[in-house]
Amino acid sequence: MVVATSSNSAQTPESAQIEQVWQWLEDVPDPEIPVVSVLDLGMIRDVQISANTVAVHVAPTYSGCPATEVIEDSIVSYLRDKGVKNITIKRVLSPAWTTDWITTSGREKLLAYGIVPPVHDSSKRLLLGKTVVKCPQCCSSLTSLVSEFGSTACKAAYKCEQCFEPFEYFKCI
Repeated sequence: MVVATSSNSAQTPESAQIEQVWQWLEDVPDPEIPVVSVLDLGMIRDVQISANTVAVHVAPTYSGCPATEVIEDSIVSYLRDKGVKNITIKRVLSPAWTTDWITTSGREKLLAYGIVPPVHDSSKRLLLGKTVVKCPQCCSSLTSLVSEFGSTACKAAYKCEQCFEPFEYFKCI
């Protein structure tokens, strides 16, 4: 892999290449929620380059996520399109992915798309009792849980009692 480096003498060619791969990964969308990237979701845990091979460490959102292989294939395909020939995907199961890793930008994109991001961090979810989820359309707190599972297992289906719009909530994991 060859990536042009900046004139910054403190940056090694390898670190410039790693930085470039991180930037490229910002453009790899989640297949189930295409407005957020795998970086927005905090799924990319590390990028390493060794012996001309780029290793991308990916933490699936949960171990049984049906989109995991699609995401990994998308990463490989996208990096190949950028000219990277040797790519290894390393699936990271420990520590397990958590919604705490969703970036601020990712949370904003989810909300703009109509999916309410997790309200609490994962360490507090069991201690707080019922979660109040605000409607992404009218911001009302008068919402009710319709189903623990939405269009994917990581989301719950809600409805707003104020504007009557259905919406999804990205569950705190």
